[in-house]
Amino acid sequence: MATILVLQHHPDEGLGSLAPLLASLGYATDLRALERGDRVPSSLASYVALIVMGGPMSVHDEAEYPWLRAEKALIRSAAAEQFPILGHCLGAQLISVALGGSVERSPSGQELGWWPVRLSKAGHALWPELPAEFPLFHWHGEHCATLPPDAQVLAYNAATQVQAFALGDRILALQAHPEVTAAQVRRWVDSNSAGPAEEGRYLQTAAEMLADLDAKAARLAATAAALYRPWLAQIKRLG
Repeated sequence: MATILVLQHHPDEGLGSLAPLLASLGYATDLRALERGDRVPSSLASYVALIVMGGPMSVHDEAEYPWLRAEKALIRSAAAEQFPILGHCLGAQLISVALGGSVERSPSGQELGWWPVRLSKAGHALWPELPAEFPLFHWHGEHCATLPPDAQVLAYNAATQVQAFALGDRILALQAHPEVTAAQVRRWVDSNSAGPAEEGRYLQTAAEMLADLDAKAARLAATAAALYRPWLAQIKRLG
């Protein structure tokens, strides 16, 4: 069975709704829980793709999380080999900095909760079945300030100028969390019950995040499947 390497940075920032989707397509996953001490593999020879998940740390926190260096090196190696890579939130930012972009604190402050994103022209071309604007779940305070050479912005909004970008047809980076389930959202909100660390225009309250949650999460899972479809098609095409 073809295996996808998954790099995880926090126990509650796993594959979410992407896990059953991958299983339904016949892919196994090798989950490396870096926060528990799992090692970043030195080679991708045993895998057909790489998925890099989100996490509460910054891409710049190498002193505290030295495995970030190994992750960036693996991403660079994967990109050089034209290997399929998918990044979520921190994972998207790691792709950016590993390949020549930069990540900074967002000038809009934290973006937490359900906020709409808009597709660029390139995004419309990649995801013709999606509407011009649709909601995603967000949980970040940093953003991709500049992108690697030749990267294309696929989606954006007023809070974050790069909500998604691609490098060629095998590297997809998503700043938001399309993978989250209703259960994950509840846990994230519960674990941050004291409120966000800062104020900002794009911070929803717990009540706003949890309102009509099951229906929102079901719609998000459908959106996520559409977002992942072209990237997954590349893996299948590569055999």
